[in-house]
Formats: sequence, C-alpha cells, structure tokens
Amino acid sequence: MLSSLFERRRLPGRADPARTIEDMCTALLTEEGEVSGIRLAQTILDTYEALEREQKRAFFHYLNDRLELDPAEVATLAGAYAKTGTPEDYRALTRASEPRRQELLRRLNQSFGATAALVRMRVDLLEFLREDADLKRTDFDFVHLLRSWFNRGFLVLRQISWETPASILEKIVAYEAVHAINDWDDLRRRLHPPDRRCFAYFHPTMPDEPLIFVEVALTRTIPDSIQAVLSGDRPPSNPEETSVAVFYSISNCQRGLKGISFGNMLIKQVVGELSAELPQLKTFVTLSPIPGLNAWLRAHDGDDTAGAVLSGTARAEDVEHMAARYLLEARTPNGAPLDPVERFHLGNGALVQDVHAGADTSENGLRQSSGAMVNYLYDLAEISQNHETFVRGEALPASRTIRQKAARQKPARQKAADQATARRKDGP
Repeated sequence: MLSSLFERRRLPGRADPARTIEDMCTALLTEEGEVSGIRLAQTILDTYEALEREQKRAFFHYLNDRLELDPAEVATLAGAYAKTGTPEDYRALTRASEPRRQELLRRLNQSFGATAALVRMRVDLLEFLREDADLKRTDFDFVHLLRSWFNRGFLVLRQISWETPASILEKIVAYEAVHAINDWDDLRRRLHPPDRRCFAYFHPTMPDEPLIFVEVALTRTIPDSIQAVLSGDRPPSNPEETSVAVFYSISNCQRGLKGISFGNMLIKQVVGELSAELPQLKTFVTLSPIPGLNAWLRAHDGDDTAGAVLSGTARAEDVEHMAARYLLEARTPNGAPLDPVERFHLGNGALVQDVHAGADTSENGLRQSSGAMVNYLYDLAEISQNHETFVRGEALPASRTIRQKAARQKPARQKAADQATARRKDGP
C-alpha cells in the first residue's frame, strides 16, 4: 500500500555531456532550475551515481567550498539586524546564514527516488570524511536536512511477519547487526511463532527499505541468555500467558542515516503497540550485548579477575562482577557511560537491571564481552525520571542487583538461599 500511495513517476534525466555535474548544480540553483528542476535534479543524481571515486570526492569538495556561506557577509548582516530588528534584515540574515548547498540538496530531493539517492550519497561522504575532516561542514548540512526529512511525523511503523514480502525479509536478514540470521529457517523462528514479534520503521519515499527494526520475544520471565531466546527447540508460549516483552536485537539499516536516531522512538512506540495488543505485559526489558567490555578489561590487564575473564577461566560470578563494574564505572572523557549500547538505552530512560555470564556464547559474544549480556529495564512509570537523572549526570539509573554485583555483594535473595543451605548442612 505504501509503495502505491507514495509512488511518483520517474522522469528520466537528459544527459548533457557538454556540462559538468558542477555546472548542472549551479543551473539547478538558478532560474533554469526553477523551470526544469525535477528533470535536472534527476540528471544530476544519475550523473553522480556514474562518477568514479575521485570524481565523487571532487564533487563533495565543490559542495564544501564553492557553495559555502560568506562569514563576512553574515557578520555584516547580523550587525545590521542587531541595530534595526526589521523583518527585512532578519530575512537577509537567515538567507546568508544558510550555505547554498542546503538549498541544492533540497532541490535535488524533488525527483523520484531522490531521498534514497541522497542517503546513498552520504554513505560516500562518510567514507571521504575518514580522510578529509574538512568535509564535516558539508556533512553537518546533510544531517540537518536528513533529520527534518526523517522526523517522526514521516515514519511508518510496520510489523514484519513471515507473510511480509520476501524482498523485505531478505533485507531483514542482510541488515541484522546483533545476532546473525543464518538461513530462512532461522528467520522463521524469529517471526513465525506466536510469541515472537518484529517491528520496523519505513519512510514513505523508501517504502521497501527498512530504516531500523527491533526483534521482540514474549516470555514469562526475564531471559538470561540469547541461546534460550533463539533456541530452535523451545516450545512457543501463548502470547496471552506471557508477562515480559524482551527487545533482544535492534538493527539500524541505512549507513547513510548515521547520526539520525530512530531507536528511542521505535522502542517507545513498540511498547505502546504491544501494551495495546497484550495488556497483561508488565515488564519491558532488553537482552543486550556489552560491546566494549573486553576492550575495557584489556586496559585493566593487571587485575587478576580481568585477566581470568579475558582468558575464559573466570567463574560466572567474576564475569558478572566485572561486567557490572564496567557498566557502572567506565566513562568517556565527558563523563558519559563508555559503552555505546548503555548510552543509548539510558538516554531513552531505561535503567541497568542485571548482567548474565554465559549469555552469548557465539564467536562475536565471546570476543566482545566474554559471553556476558545485560538487561536494560524500561519501567514505564520511571522512564521520564530515569532520563532526567541520566541527562543531569546524577547517579546512574541502575538496580540494586547490578550495584550489588559490582560491589561483590550477594543480593538478599541469594544470601537467604545460602543461609538456608547452610542450615540444612548443619542439621538441627
């Protein structure tokens, strides 16, 4: 339906070997562009796609340098507006303050398929940024426009099921970035059982390209391993008899949209969708990787426990102790949590709930975190408070359980169990 609703007929561009891509961009910004803008924009995008790598680099330098704003003009106009405050001076200032490349990108976005083409164009730009930081100015403008084009009001949430067209299912397999989907049987186990869900965001101009998707398991208890969640032998649960929704994989699909955040909106909307469908669900958690744990442990290689975790010889409680310490103590220079997944979820209002040893025994799980994983809890009554606490830089939102593991203190429930065991051994 989306594909039909938002379909626009593609006007083929008219190649003009006498003009360079830069000449055509200049024309698009003039009256000529206003008259034949859609066809000219399509020609520019088609021409760009056919360029060699170094020609694309030169094109980005054209955007960066030739379509730059004039700081001296901006300063003069800002001074004039400060004196007069008139709408005319304000309008002149705002026009001068915007680089012409922003208007060029807007005009390029008129043609059929242009949004997807510009997203692909930014993939190239990100590659060149590794070698030329000066192009960051142009990237700022790409991000500025992409954030407005991909704001929440334009996004469409769709549930992905086994009945979803194969062309989209193939992309779900290809874009899965957390727990690789090995084959169609593996994909079926994640989509077809009644206690499994998958949701994705789409954009009207890219109706067959998922932007981000989340995989969800409906369970009776909070899981402590991804092996249990993905097991092919597990008996499916009746969704109406579950009480926990587990977000076990979130994958961004479009490299060209790096820096444009969808995950926080996606999780919150999916929580709303699931709550409406299954009102008995009370607990919303993730089962998340800890991608920076082993790198942090290697920086503490003088610690015997850290060494044992890295070598795979540590006890489960030692793995959990070091994982809890990492999540509560490791910081970036500006004081934010060092772990990128932790920053994402705490920024959304979650709290660090628990860590589990042996939770991901895949090659990737052992390499990045010695098999440890973490639950982030989305307590609907506390999300706003947790977000405010995190943003203000106050105490990290974390459960008593995770703090006890970081301090090597046994939770009260475990202490009671140990005492009961000791009493049974001692006898009357």
